[in-house]
Amino acid sequence: MKQKRLLVLLVLSVITFSSIAQENEKRFGFELSSGASLATNKLSGSTLNPGLGFEGIFHYQFLQHTGVYAGWGWNRFGAEESFAGNNVCFEETGYVFGLQFKHPFGDSPVQYYVRAGGLYNHIETENSDGEIINDTGHGLGWQLASGIDIPIGETWSFTPGIKFNSLSSDSEFEGATKELNHNYLSLRIGFLKRF
Repeated sequence: MKQKRLLVLLVLSVITFSSIAQENEKRFGFELSSGASLATNKLSGSTLNPGLGFEGIFHYQFLQHTGVYAGWGWNRFGAEESFAGNNVCFEETGYVFGLQFKHPFGDSPVQYYVRAGGLYNHIETENSDGEIINDTGHGLGWQLASGIDIPIGETWSFTPGIKFNSLSSDSEFEGATKELNHNYLSLRIGFLKRF
């Protein structure tokens, strides 16, 4: 009985390793992207100026067109007037993780991608001197993204795209609880290195 189990395990291992060895596509990648961020709503009554952000994420493609991603991001928005004072900045930083589907346009090497994931982020409020005057603490949110992957070599790609992030947190300001619903679009230009 043990010999049969060993033989089955050996055959499955050979099939698995031979299918992996036959693949030419690299399964791992690291992507850096940056660009403008635009708030889609007021943050607890405060109008946010257009901001800037960047993100660094690792990719692992576990099926031909499907993979997972995880990384870290930062976005900064200014506000001339807000509930937290004048000339303040709101910085959202934290982690992103999710699923990605990537598929070529016909026979082209150019691919489109769509992503759906979660955020584990916090919002820091900085005064005009750059001092942190409030921090919401980390909380869960979500992200949707799409874009295109344009190869620019054997292992590099140009990855322009658009992302929508949503994060809701409560925070104390001068004894009053403020609900911070932070929703924004990010227009990103990125580069992906596959390995």
